[in-house]
Amino acid sequence: MAESKVTMKLLIDSKRKRVMFAEANKECIDFLFHILALPIGSVIRLLTTKGMVGCLGNLYESLDNLDNTYIQPNQDKDILLKPQSAAYATSSPLLLTDSPVIRQFYKCPYHNYMTDDSRTACPQRCGNLMNIKMEYVATAADNAVASNGGLVKGVVTYMVLDDLSVKPMSTISSITLLNEFCVQDVGVLKEKVVTLGMDEALKLLKTSLLSKNVLTDVFMASILKD
Repeated sequence: MAESKVTMKLLIDSKRKRVMFAEANKECIDFLFHILALPIGSVIRLLTTKGMVGCLGNLYESLDNLDNTYIQPNQDKDILLKPQSAAYATSSPLLLTDSPVIRQFYKCPYHNYMTDDSRTACPQRCGNLMNIKMEYVATAADNAVASNGGLVKGVVTYMVLDDLSVKPMSTISSITLLNEFCVQDVGVLKEKVVTLGMDEALKLLKTSLLSKNVLTDVFMASILKD
């Protein structure tokens, strides 16, 4: 299966060797906002424990290595190690997840308690897993989201700044940004279309935890090689 990808057009200050901003379509913006739906356990797993900065990788690895004899019989380590992503409607073909986001609910076989995780134990004394699947009936609002696809509207182009701030694209906002960066010679500005596959998406995720100049740090080195 071909790798899913999205694209964005970078405006580069070739003199200062930095990305001013990017023009992005709906699918790209839906992908960026999709990052906000990732549970922290999924972020650590995607970056791998060795790629994490700080101590969260050690915490994740400790739980992963902890023998099941130390885990409560009605609990499952995967609830934290492989958490289910929050429900999020996205039109982007690129997702940072190893499992699809499915809106599903479950109940206890004997009591009227409901959960969205089939690994949850019933709070009553029976202690059974709440794994009886229930049929979800979508509301009119849910159907509208499904028909339109994704989170943001696709009738406009969006501007993504180097620090991942997102706003609707406009001529005025572009000129204002150029003035803020004191760009007097437009001849130093270059356009470059870049593609975000899974490798670039993971770099973007990691860099967003470390830097305020994400687009420059992720793409500038490869652009300079071209």
